[in-house]
Amino acid sequence: MALILSLETSTKVCSVCLSKDGEVVVKKELYEANSHATHLTVFIQDLFKELNEYTLKDVDAVAVSSGPGSYTGLRIGVSVAKGICYAINKPLIAITSLEALAYDVFTSDEHKDLDGDTLYCPMIDARRMEVYTTLFDQNKNMINEISAEIIDEDSYQDKLAKHKVVFFGDGAEKCKGIIQHSNAMFLDHKAPLASNMVEIAFQKFTKEQFEDVAYFEPFYLKDFVATTPKKKVL
Repeated sequence: MALILSLETSTKVCSVCLSKDGEVVVKKELYEANSHATHLTVFIQDLFKELNEYTLKDVDAVAVSSGPGSYTGLRIGVSVAKGICYAINKPLIAITSLEALAYDVFTSDEHKDLDGDTLYCPMIDARRMEVYTTLFDQNKNMINEISAEIIDEDSYQDKLAKHKVVFFGDGAEKCKGIIQHSNAMFLDHKAPLASNMVEIAFQKFTKEQFEDVAYFEPFYLKDFVATTPKKKVL
C-alpha cells in the first residue's frame, strides 16, 4: 500500500490531498490568493481529523509541487513538505506544477472529445504578458521544455497551423485576446491541484523516484524580484 500526502501551492489555489495506491481518499481546496501560509497546515490536520483511519505517521511519502509558479507559494509548500518528511522519516516526491495543471484537463470531460493530434498547453501566470508553460501530447508526454514565454500575436502560430492546441490555466486566461486561430481552444477554471498529482505521485513512488530532502529546492524558473510599494501622495 502507498499512502501519499500531496501538496500544491504554486498558484493562488491552496490544495492538499491524501491518496491510497493512486486513488484520491480525501482532498481540500481553497481558491483564494495569499491563503497558503494560514491554511496549508490546517488543511493537512483537517484531512486526518475527517478520516480517523490514518494519522500523519501512516503516510508513506509526501508529494509537493516543485514549480514553476508563485515564489512565496512554492516556498511555503516545499518547506511544509520537507518538514513533514523529516518528522516522519519518509521520502519526498516532486511534481511540476504544469504537470498537475495538465492532469486537470486529462481527467476532464473535455479531454474525451478531442482527437489524438491535439496538443495541450498549460499556462501559469508569470505577470504582465509572460507565462510559465510547456506542451503535452495526447498521451500525457511533455514534448517541450518548461519555459517562461512572453505571449504575442505570433505565439504558437506554427503549432496551430498543424494542430488543435488547448490552452488552460490562469496564464491562458489573459491570452485569449492575443492568440487568434481557429485551432486555438481555451478552457476556463483549470488549476494545478493536489488531487491531480495523485497518479504521477504513485508512479514515482513505485519507481522510487525521490528527492533529496536536505537539498531539494523549488523550480522557480525566474529569479525573485522584490518590489517596494509606492508611497501615497496626500
